Formats: sequence, C-alpha cells, structure tokens
Amino acid sequence: MRIEDTDLERSKPEYEEDILEVLKWLGIYWDEGVEIGGSYTPYRQSERRQIYCEYLKNLLLNNNAFYCFHSKDFLDKEYEEQIKTQKNPAHFCEFKKLPLADAQKRLVKAMPDGRHEGAIVRFKTPADIEIAFVDLIRGEIRFNTNTLGGDFSLAKAVSPGEFLPLYNFAVVIDDYLMNISHVIRGEDHISNTPKQILIQQALAIPRPKYAHLPLILGSDKSKLSKRHGAVSIDDYREMGYLPQALVNFMALLGWNPGTNQEIFSLEELIKEFNLDKVGKSGAVFNIEKLNWLNGHYIRQLSLDELTKYIVPFLIKYKLIEKNNYNPEYIKKILALEQPRLKKLDEIGDRAVYFFQVPKYDPNLLIWRDMLFKDIIISLKISRGALLKINDEDFTLKNLESILLQEAARAKNKDKGRLLWPLRVTLTGLETSPSPFEILEILGKKESLKRIDAALKNLT
Repeated sequence: MRIEDTDLERSKPEYEEDILEVLKWLGIYWDEGVEIGGSYTPYRQSERRQIYCEYLKNLLLNNNAFYCFHSKDFLDKEYEEQIKTQKNPAHFCEFKKLPLADAQKRLVKAMPDGRHEGAIVRFKTPADIEIAFVDLIRGEIRFNTNTLGGDFSLAKAVSPGEFLPLYNFAVVIDDYLMNISHVIRGEDHISNTPKQILIQQALAIPRPKYAHLPLILGSDKSKLSKRHGAVSIDDYREMGYLPQALVNFMALLGWNPGTNQEIFSLEELIKEFNLDKVGKSGAVFNIEKLNWLNGHYIRQLSLDELTKYIVPFLIKYKLIEKNNYNPEYIKKILALEQPRLKKLDEIGDRAVYFFQVPKYDPNLLIWRDMLFKDIIISLKISRGALLKINDEDFTLKNLESILLQEAARAKNKDKGRLLWPLRVTLTGLETSPSPFEILEILGKKESLKRIDAALKNLT
C-alpha cells in the first residue's frame, strides 16, 4: 500500500484515510505499506523526496534531464497556440542546450533567497525513437518518441539540489526500489508508460511487467463519470450496498471467468482471477446488475448479520434511537423484508410503518366500489376477529385462518373487501406485504390501536 501524494495541492490526510478505510470495509487488506511498515519504508511519496533527489541528480549529470526556465504563462500560450493551429501539444525546450553549470547558476541567482519556484526539471526526450513494450492484456504496444509531448516534466526545482518530484518520475523510482514486478492500472495510463520506460532506460534499471485494464464505461459507452451517476465507494456504502456485492460486481467489470458463474466470494476471486481473462474493451457499469447482486448477498445474510447492517440505516432515518431499540423486533421485520430488499437503505421506506403510526388519505382505504360506510363495517369485522385471538395465539397461521374465514363471507366472496382496508389501515401504503404478516409483527395491541384510529377518522 503506497500513497502517491506528489500532488501536494490535491493530497490531503482525509483523502488517504478514506482510501484506507474503504479498502478495509471491502475486506481488501495489505501485508506491507502504510500503517504496517515493511522493507521499503517510507510508503508515502511525500516522505521519500530525498530518495528521488539522488536519482534526479543522476539524470541531470548524465545529460538525460535539464532545467527548463519557461514561465507558466509562456507554456500556457504555447499550448493554446498549438491547439488553435491543430498541432499535437508538445514542448521541445531550447533550455536543454544550456550547460548544467550555467543552469544551476541561473537557478541560484533567480531569487534573493536562492530559491526558484519556476524551474522545471524535464527529461531530454530523444527524437524519432520507437518505444515498444508487451502489455499483458493488449499485447505489444509501440510509441514513437515524437508523439510523447516533447520534453516531459520530471520534477519542480526549487534549488540546485532540491526538487518536488512529479508522478511519472516518482513511480519509476518507487517501482524499482520496492521490487515491483507488475504494474496493473487503467488504460488511461498507457500514454505514461513509454515516458516511464525512457526514465528506466536512462537510469539503467529493470522494467516491470505492465497490464492496462479497460476503463469502466457509462450507459452511453463513454468513460464513466459523475454525469452517469458515478460516485465513490463510500457513497455506495451509504446507499446500502454490501462490500461483498461491490467486490463481486467490480471484479466482473472487464474480467470474464469463462463460465456462467456470476457469484464469487473474495476467496474464489483470488483463486480464479488471472489477467488472461481480462478483456481489452471497456465494461459498461450496469446498476441493475449491481442491485441484483446486492439483493443476492442481502438474502445470504443471517438475521443477526443483517440487523447489524440495517440498524445504522434505521437510526439515519430516525426510526429508532441509537441506544434504545429492540433487536428482536427488528429481526421480525427483517425476516419479512429480507427477500425483497435490493439495497439496505430501502428499509427506510419499506418499514417505516413498523415504527411510526401511518398517515394516509382515507380514500386509499377504498376497495373497488366500496363506500366509507362499507369500510367502517369491514374494519369492525376485522377488529372483532382480532379480539377473539389471545395474545399468545396472535401468530401468522391463526391470523390468516381466522381473517380468511371472515373474508370468505364478503360480498361476492371478494376477499379484498376485508383485507385491503385492513392492510392500508396498518401500513398507510398502497403496496406492502400481506396484512397477516404485518399483524403478527405489530402485535395485537398496536394493530387494534391503528384500527380504532381509522374508525375514529372515518366516523
């Protein structure tokens, strides 16, 4: 676990904490790196600046790199002009002809305190050279050095021996010193690879194996972005997705196991995954597939496990208090709702009536051609039937038996004339589980209380 924080403006401790915490939540742990240590400490690039400086000095002394003194305004104007004239943006710097000793003198004299924030150390890119490497997913890839954007940046120089390294340079040094064998990253980094190879060649260090994964695409086949609804892993957690569902789903984006199997535990993925079965084409992010997987994993949880996941959502929606709730009551609700849940946060809408007396339009009580007077009669029949059942016999089986008997006596034997008003009275919803299941969970006292309230409103 290496933290690449060379971009000081965009690297903050809270971002690092979020990365580490989310990986742990997903069940993905590391055996070396930040928080743990290892043979190649430190593991934050911001703490390795002195290491990079030694290699930068090597490139400068061997005439593979040079100091560029062009201002940001100059470089911005050059870029704008190239875009305007439809040229490939590139900076071929005339300062590469300046002897190192003269460049260092210029750097020292640039400011009264001897520091120069405007100088950039650039790699002296050779002209018209073929760079080839074998990608473990895409096969051989070739670049001509004329297409690399000219003399690319390695670091910002603040004094002759002090540098702020940039990404492309720092990762090359880290990969070498940390004995990295494989670099596996997104295909948007393919264009960085020839630059890193040039640095490796200049420093005479070995090249790791590269594999560039296909990007995840939105529904319109363009790169997945916020306009497609893409959010962070932490946001998916807040929406009620399980870690095992997200790991399973993400592994299948671009990787095909070669079978019809779609459900994989992390242990199975570790055993089955290999780069040979990763495709070259981008995979479309299918939220319906993620929801299906998440629903599957929710159904696999024990009621105790599901309760632990659900309680924070019930607290979030203010249906229970943090340290004041009945876990056994929640388990009864979850036993009913578990087969129907696709996301944990759905519990807020699906189960609200188990925690709060519902509010609803009385017209929702109407079944077909019934009048309010018919509904009053129907609810009184239900109330009378429930009163006949002892508290200890207030079970799904008994409730279903007795109420269905009463329903069979309805006009035209239409069961809905009894069961629809009863169910709406209990839930306040147009769709919900059966009234028998709801009655059993609410209990006799609460159920009668809700029927009495409905009768009072109707009369």
